[in-house]
Amino acid sequence: MSIIKACIFDLDGVIVDTAVYHYKAWKRLANELGFDFSEEANEKLKGVSRVRSLELILQWGGIAKTKAEQEELATKKNAWYVDMISHMTPAEILPGAKEFVEACREAGLKIALGSASKNSGMILEKVGITNLFDAVIDGNKVSKAKPDPEVFLKGAEALNVPPAECVVFEDAIAGIEAAINGGMKSVGIGSPDVLGKADLVISGLNEMSLEKLNTL
Repeated sequence: MSIIKACIFDLDGVIVDTAVYHYKAWKRLANELGFDFSEEANEKLKGVSRVRSLELILQWGGIAKTKAEQEELATKKNAWYVDMISHMTPAEILPGAKEFVEACREAGLKIALGSASKNSGMILEKVGITNLFDAVIDGNKVSKAKPDPEVFLKGAEALNVPPAECVVFEDAIAGIEAAINGGMKSVGIGSPDVLGKADLVISGLNEMSLEKLNTL
């Protein structure tokens, strides 16, 4: 059993589910370009940066664009996405997420967000939980994508807690690998078949407890 002093949470798929908005925005873009984009294809973009996601979508659609055109398309997609998330409400927090974070805080644990999203600040504000996080490390503060551990290491640093005393909550395998690469414990949110490298896998934070945290 290890001594956990801090929890670092990914945002999308762990605290809130914004995947549906990414999907709608990418689908709209694909449709404008003359092809369709499925939910199955969207799953392959989990934890992938906006730039890389666009590259993959264009590849799937058999479309070539210059770097300048790609930047324009990525900006357009993001504008649609931001418009959708600007209407989010506290009702969109995933089951058990707020309650578990609050329980961790009450137990004296430090809390950070570690997300690739550049819109995390707006999302936290819209769902009303900005005050639950001692530090927010997102796509505006990091340059390396998961499985590089940069986002989580910066989170640990901001909390002033050694990586070995941090546990990361992630729904993507790249995020679990980033936690491992950073020397941290990890809890996977999703399927054990996909997230088997994690120290513990649960279907959602509604299944998490301080007791389970203390067994890691």
